[in-house]
Amino acid sequence: MAPAHIGIVSCSTEGAALCYRTVSLYASERLGPWTHPEVSLHTHCLADYMEAIDRDDWDGVAALMLSSARKLQAAGADFLICPDNTSHIAFPQVAKESPLPWLHIAEVVAADAKAKGFRRIGILGTRYTMEGPVYPEKLGALGLEYRRPLPAEIDLLDDIIFDELVNGRFTAESLGSFQEVIGRLGRDEGCDAVVLGCTEIPLLVPPCLSPLPALDSTRLLAQAAVDHAIRLRP
Repeated sequence: MAPAHIGIVSCSTEGAALCYRTVSLYASERLGPWTHPEVSLHTHCLADYMEAIDRDDWDGVAALMLSSARKLQAAGADFLICPDNTSHIAFPQVAKESPLPWLHIAEVVAADAKAKGFRRIGILGTRYTMEGPVYPEKLGALGLEYRRPLPAEIDLLDDIIFDELVNGRFTAESLGSFQEVIGRLGRDEGCDAVVLGCTEIPLLVPPCLSPLPALDSTRLLAQAAVDHAIRLRP
């Protein structure tokens, strides 16, 4: 029997594209050449999300995610994922009203960090992710410590994400900036790993170029979705 149908609630293009691509490639490793679960993707445009985020309207973000969720339910999806870390600030509201179950990106990352024996995780992402509650809550629930970048580093990384990465621009200079922040988190804060907590960051910072072991939230979520779809197979 076929695996369950994965619904992807997208927000930004680059992260969602990497997630979809990973679903296909990883599933082929598990299931055989060219074989993957049925996948449907829906997104409202990033501008709609950013309008709500900029006015601190997380109910508005939840409404967009739920709109996508309902359309994906109508398309036949069995469960949902969202390859966007910032949007998960609105997840408690989404979970109350969602027509389908979800995998939570930060829960997937935290479980991987725990399984690999990491103890103190540096949080990278948008300003909203680095300063917000999503990763501290999920890491803390598994007994893991976390550290945030310094305020000036948060400003720099946030600018790179919104000015460059979501627009498909990946430069050596920005890679160097991320590497410097990651290196300092290891050297000064005692971090033994970092979460790439914006789904575009892995496109700029491949794990092989990270000064610390990198928890790639995009690919981890995609792989968890494939594993879950296989488990749900009748």
